[in-house]
Amino acid sequence: RGDIFEKDGATWFESTKHGDDKDRVIIKSDGNYAYFAADIAYYRNKRHREQNPADVAIYMLGADHHGYIGRMMAMCAAFGDKPGENMQILIGQMVNVMKDGKPVRMSKRAGNVITIDDLVDAIGVDASRYSLARTDYNTSVDIDLDLLASHSNDNPVYYVQYAHARSCNVARNAADAGISADGADLSLLNTEADGEVLAALAQWPAALAQAGDLRAPHRVAHYLEDLAASYHKWYNLERVVPMELSDPENRLPEAEREAVRIAKCPEPARAAARLKLNAAVRTVIASGLDLLGVSAPDKM
Repeated sequence: RGDIFEKDGATWFESTKHGDDKDRVIIKSDGNYAYFAADIAYYRNKRHREQNPADVAIYMLGADHHGYIGRMMAMCAAFGDKPGENMQILIGQMVNVMKDGKPVRMSKRAGNVITIDDLVDAIGVDASRYSLARTDYNTSVDIDLDLLASHSNDNPVYYVQYAHARSCNVARNAADAGISADGADLSLLNTEADGEVLAALAQWPAALAQAGDLRAPHRVAHYLEDLAASYHKWYNLERVVPMELSDPENRLPEAEREAVRIAKCPEPARAAARLKLNAAVRTVIASGLDLLGVSAPDKM
């Protein structure tokens, strides 16, 4: 209020009153709205709507829009809000798209600009979201279309989703075998592989807090990849549903045979503890992927 004026047939926002270097047009002399008008309406709705207004509006702008910050912060102040507190602006870097080992050239003049729709068509929603979220916004994003479309452990989103699918499969097999995690004695999680998974799980609260405090969703993605790595290792070494030892394994020296037996043929109490650990991994991965807007499939 009091910050809008008419001049030269156009409607202006007197943003210089709030620290901007010049006033900004919001309705042009031809009657069309300037792009900035939509920003004002969006912010007003986000911060000052009657139901569930946001405490803070976070904007991600491209590096070529650095000059836009002044008018945005002025608009925030004009609403009686605190720039930097109720509005935060992050400046992202360029996105580089690779195909067949070569960069996909982007040129507006040539008509080969890659849109988010193009990216989704090429690699799907999950891989698109994950690839953009897993890189610190302060650095350029490299998207390898071939890698992200592949079903391999080198594909980070596939690697994390596969860990979740594996954990679901373990739970199904355990249920079929009548194994329950009720009353599990977690002190039986005492192998090296158990310890690595437990240590990874223990880091989740801190990783999540840092991701929120620092506006750094890539920390969630990197954490999930580390957890998935420890889980895949654990999955290949330990068993929840007992398996029979092979003849060569039965002929191992006693100490080695016992180590293999603990891994492959756990007694019911140890199997229950491992099932509990498996459930914890499944819960954390599903939660982390959900925060990134990525699905957590139970089968792959």
